[in-house]
Amino acid sequence: MILHADLDSFYASVEQRDDPALRGRPVLVGGGVVLAASYEAKAHGVRTPMSLGRARALCPWAVVVPPRMSAYAAASKAVFEVFRDTTPIVEPVSIDEAFLDVDGLRRIRGTAEEIARQLRADVRARTGLPITVGVARTKFLAKVASGVGKPDGLLVVPPGGELAFLHPLPVEKLWGVGPVTAARLRERQIHTVGHVARIGEAALVAMLGAGAGRHLHALAHNRDPRRVETGRRSGSIGAQSALSRSLSSSEVEATLGALVDRVSRRMRRAHRPGRTITLRLRFGDFTRATRSRSLLKATLGTGTILRVAVELLHEAAPLIAERGLTLVGVAVSNLDGAGAVQLELPFEEPREAGLDAAVDRIRDRFGSAALQRAAMVGRELHPSVPLLSD
Repeated sequence: MILHADLDSFYASVEQRDDPALRGRPVLVGGGVVLAASYEAKAHGVRTPMSLGRARALCPWAVVVPPRMSAYAAASKAVFEVFRDTTPIVEPVSIDEAFLDVDGLRRIRGTAEEIARQLRADVRARTGLPITVGVARTKFLAKVASGVGKPDGLLVVPPGGELAFLHPLPVEKLWGVGPVTAARLRERQIHTVGHVARIGEAALVAMLGAGAGRHLHALAHNRDPRRVETGRRSGSIGAQSALSRSLSSSEVEATLGALVDRVSRRMRRAHRPGRTITLRLRFGDFTRATRSRSLLKATLGTGTILRVAVELLHEAAPLIAERGLTLVGVAVSNLDGAGAVQLELPFEEPREAGLDAAVDRIRDRFGSAALQRAAMVGRELHPSVPLLSD
């Protein structure tokens, strides 16, 4: 049995825990964009990544607090200590959720449901935070169960009852079904997971393509062979930031530059050059897009990564102009192991590497805020979700 443990409205819950005056009140965490909303605010229709102005219109009495990423990172660390005290087989998904394999603990800890109940109690007692746990025989269904069980709940899908639980749910509960795919399915009167399950795989492939069709057919029948993995090294290093729609293109590029600074510094500290640069965008209508480019050889250079990222941003300019931009992110993947650095630009990168090393030394000694790009002076990044350590 697998547990999916997911903290409830994580950032907002940390704020309510640390400030008793906020408890029971609608709380919004963010600046120009809502990064997190308490369930009291969600009850009034507030959602992420909604603009703060729209959120205030829906819930005028909400309390707005600026994000405190260091507090959220510390809370996450404390929660993951509880996870690892429960079972050594923990797979982090993000800063506020993880899969836990408890299948071998029956004799010493009890049933999966008993372990999940104790986990929730331990997280509450040791960190003061509410957490929802879903329990099932597959990772996919455990995550669906935790989503259905929110907030602050426990939902167990018993063996043999998986399809009875899964099939009445809306198609959006299937991993990979976003607004566009959901609309295409609903146009064909496919509204529930059960409807998807009753369609043949060939029909789904014809409708959605080979990859998506086979993927959804398998999930609709709860076929998910993936095991909980621990100790796996990150396949990419990235960072992202929520944006105000009023930002100009130059301000978006400045934010992208700051993100690339952060990513490339982490790559150098991990001694892991990368070859594929991916730009992630979220638009004002909540749709998303990615653009990627692979280099011939891996790089650690801030300038090289930034040049490619800006080119990808320019390629997406028509979409940005049409839909507005609420989030930008950059990630580098196809990472090599330590010591595998190859120079992409043999005449330029040594100079770039020297500059990067000097910048890193200054930031290591005086803090990451000691040296900034001129375009970012007086401005701050607003990450929508901090990433776990690489």
